[in-house]
Amino acid sequence: MSLSPSSSVQEARKAVAQRLREARLDAGLTGRQIAERCGWHPAKTSRIESAKAVPSDADIRAWCAACGCEERVEDFIAASRTADSMYVEWKQLHRTGMRKAQQDFVPLFERTRQFRVYCSTVMSGLVQTHEYAASLLSMISRFQGTPDDSEGAAAARVARSHVIREGDHRFALLFEEDILYRLHGDSEVMAGQLGYLLAVMALPSVSLGVIPRGAPRTMWTLETFTMFDEARVHVELLTAKVTVTQPGEIATYQRAFGRMAEMAVYGAPARRLITQALDALG
Repeated sequence: MSLSPSSSVQEARKAVAQRLREARLDAGLTGRQIAERCGWHPAKTSRIESAKAVPSDADIRAWCAACGCEERVEDFIAASRTADSMYVEWKQLHRTGMRKAQQDFVPLFERTRQFRVYCSTVMSGLVQTHEYAASLLSMISRFQGTPDDSEGAAAARVARSHVIREGDHRFALLFEEDILYRLHGDSEVMAGQLGYLLAVMALPSVSLGVIPRGAPRTMWTLETFTMFDEARVHVELLTAKVTVTQPGEIATYQRAFGRMAEMAVYGAPARRLITQALDALG
């Protein structure tokens, strides 16, 4: 069981569909008339207006031409592309490698003041060492069948994490304890990663909590997610990155983060859990 980020995407698509419907009504056209002018089946018009079908750029141009509102084409296309960008498959995002994807997030990282990150599978990219990141990203590229530029992508990931040491930013990081034992790279790489985690904990801008394996659960384990201020949430699914922007959903993730935070330990107890994982490497 998990929170579903899909409704934000669907709401954005419904908004585009509603704007197209209003353009039709303003033009005094029926759905069948739109279909005739665009040269497609009436069912397609119905599916577009109910947001059951995502219109292509060409569909939107044909629709606006049929309604006599060509001046609105670019606005409608931009809104449709924004809705589509809320659900992006990793294979599409990484089709030319991962380095560009890391660099594309730099402006978002630099303007965000409050980061809230919950990790259930791997270390947050904000606190990954180059070696850990390179090992992880290489594994991901092999699984996805996308170009392996893991060394360059790892360098870009570490570079964008300068925000954790520079600027006016605050970080609340929550890790499930199991992450501390999941080996990415060899034992030396993992030891370096855990050691870096201990160093990051000392930064005044960072609150790092570990949810112990044996902690009584008041919230089930979720997919990894990152909150950027209270403006958006990125959810990492196996196949895609989902961007949540609906205020109600953001509030739900914020509430879930709060539940997770209550289960975590901080300070000396958290350091002890990380040190135990470090010692277990032998």
